[in-house]
Amino acid sequence: MTLTDFIVELFCRIDDAMTEVDKDPRSKLWPAEVVTIGVLYVLKGQSQSRFSRWLKANYKELFPSLPERSRLFRLLRKYQSWMHRFLDKPGLLHVCDSLGIELIFPRRQGRSKKQVGAKGISNGRWIVGVKFCPMINLKGRVFDWDVEAGNIYDGDFQRMLREYPHEAKLVDSGFHRSKKRGGDCDNLVICERGQRNYRMIIETVFSGMCEVFGMKKIRERIWSGIESHLSMACAAWNLVTDMATQRFGGDRASLSTAWVPI
Repeated sequence: MTLTDFIVELFCRIDDAMTEVDKDPRSKLWPAEVVTIGVLYVLKGQSQSRFSRWLKANYKELFPSLPERSRLFRLLRKYQSWMHRFLDKPGLLHVCDSLGIELIFPRRQGRSKKQVGAKGISNGRWIVGVKFCPMINLKGRVFDWDVEAGNIYDGDFQRMLREYPHEAKLVDSGFHRSKKRGGDCDNLVICERGQRNYRMIIETVFSGMCEVFGMKKIRERIWSGIESHLSMACAAWNLVTDMATQRFGGDRASLSTAWVPI
C-alpha cells in the first residue's frame, strides 16, 4: 500500500463517520479533511512547520484548499471535539495507566512564565511535562482519556474512572488512594507487578504511540494544543488499529505498528 492509498482509505473511513457534520460555509476544508490532516500530523510525528511543508510539497493535490500553517493548526484546536467520534466503546473490563510526556528539558524549567508543564517522575526519570492517562478496552482501543500536569498523582485520575462504576478497571499500585484522600472507586483492581497479563495491552498501546507517534515528547506549549494533540493521537490509534486489524486479522493493538507507511 502506497502512502497515497493509505491517505485515501483513511479519509474515506473518516468521511463515512462524519456524514452528519455540516461544513461551515466560510471554511475551505471539509470536516473529514480537517480530521484526516490531524491524524496524519500525529502519525508523522514531526513539528508543525515540518509537517506543513511535507504535506504541501507532496500531497497538495489531495488537499487543494490547504490553509496556511498557523490557521490550519488553529482549526485543529478549534474542532478537536470531532476526534471524539473515533473513540471506541467501553467493555466489561478496562485497563488504565499514565504516560509521561515531556514538553521541555528539565533544566529549562521556569524560564517561561507561560509554562504549562510541571516537573514529575515518569518511568523512573524526571520530566517536565504532562501525564496522559488513556482508558482502553481489551481490544486495545482507546475509549476515554484525561491529561494533567506532570506532578499530578496518578490516583487523581480516578475522577475519570468513577464515570464507569459498573466495569472492572485494572490499574497499577500508583492509582491507589488512601481513605484520607477519598479511597478507591468501585470495581478498581490494583494489579501488583507480574499479575494479570491483561495489563500488558496498555503497555503495547504506549509502545506503539511512542514509536509511531513520537509521544514521549510533543512540541505544543499551550493546554488547548496539548489536548488537541492527544485527541488526534487517540483517534489516530483507533483508526489505524482498525485498518490494520482488517488487513491482518486478529485484535492485537501492535498490528498498527506493522504497516503504517508514513
